[in-house]
Amino acid sequence: MAEKNEAEESPLDSAVPGIYIDSSALAKLYLPEPESELLDEFLRGRRDLIISELSVTEVISAVGRRRREGVLGAKQANRIRDAVLSDAGSGSFRRLDLSPNIHRNAERMLLSAGSISLRTLDALHIALAASAEAGRMITFDGRMAEAAVLYGLQIVQL
Repeated sequence: MAEKNEAEESPLDSAVPGIYIDSSALAKLYLPEPESELLDEFLRGRRDLIISELSVTEVISAVGRRRREGVLGAKQANRIRDAVLSDAGSGSFRRLDLSPNIHRNAERMLLSAGSISLRTLDALHIALAASAEAGRMITFDGRMAEAAVLYGLQIVQL
């Protein structure tokens, strides 16, 4: 492995802008959908990826919903949950968590969104991305994408 130039910053350094992955995108890595393969290819090997504990919980919620619908069995759902938690803790992602400041920023967004139908969880995701100065977001949710752009995030098109 080549030695790191001292002028280079670690891609997981909090000062380095990255790409925030919302739950609609993160879920596609564990629950295959048409865009899953393309997303996986785009993310493979990247070191600038940011996720939140909120996304992890929402993905596990989606797994639970698929289990209740009979699409996944209990063992399969538990394996997916374990994979999500393992990957989240692997160091491959910069992880964010909610704080009172994130909530206050999301609340400001909810009151200033104008004609955009901004939902609570979307505002929290956008506030999380903004807190990390992510600059870019991957989402497959059209309403969130529209709101994210309003608040200065660029949407990664796959």
